[in-house]
Amino acid sequence: MAAAQGQRSDGAGEMESTEGKVAESAPLPFRAAVEALRGARLRPEIEIDPTRPPQRLAPHAYALEAAVVEGDEDLADGRLVLLHDPAGHDAWQGTFRLVTLVRAELEPEMAADPLLPEVCWSWLTGALQARGLACGEPSGTVTRAGSHYFGGLAERPPASQIEIRASWTPREGLGGVPDTAAHLAAWCDLLCQVAGLPPVNQGHGGDGSVVSLPQRRGPQPQ
Repeated sequence: MAAAQGQRSDGAGEMESTEGKVAESAPLPFRAAVEALRGARLRPEIEIDPTRPPQRLAPHAYALEAAVVEGDEDLADGRLVLLHDPAGHDAWQGTFRLVTLVRAELEPEMAADPLLPEVCWSWLTGALQARGLACGEPSGTVTRAGSHYFGGLAERPPASQIEIRASWTPREGLGGVPDTAAHLAAWCDLLCQVAGLPPVNQGHGGDGSVVSLPQRRGPQPQ
């Protein structure tokens, strides 16, 4: 993944890239929402790139994949997909929808915390609220998984992973365009929190009750 640290979220100047190509005929609100995603400035620990979006979830889609990187280690990774249906969607209660996957490796004792799923979900809703973002119809799952290795892999230590899958409808603003840059920033706040990084505003008026998981080893190759 090519780095775009502390810079524009795409690291490139044109929308017509191999992944996430946006057609000139795409609706103006969707093109504006994508431009805002690509122009967002993010934390320096975030490496982010456009990736191929799903093809059948909506008439128009754009996707980004990101990782929280410290040194040579990935602490967490995920994907954010922007969907748009100009005709609206009953389940969304709007014309835009954001869909996300966030995951990170945990130490086994951390994964055993019975409150972990509720805490991780509150991080998502809290990240949106902290940036003053209204959203509708939120839904999702928080999954814990554990792996134990045997035979030729027996030397590997047990591994545990947390995975957050969620979707929500961003409130549309002027011209029917949601503030996708702010939603991306909130999503990156969640990604960093799952990775164990402190909030950027910690010690500067931030919410002292917000606690991140301790830093841990990054996702292992699959």
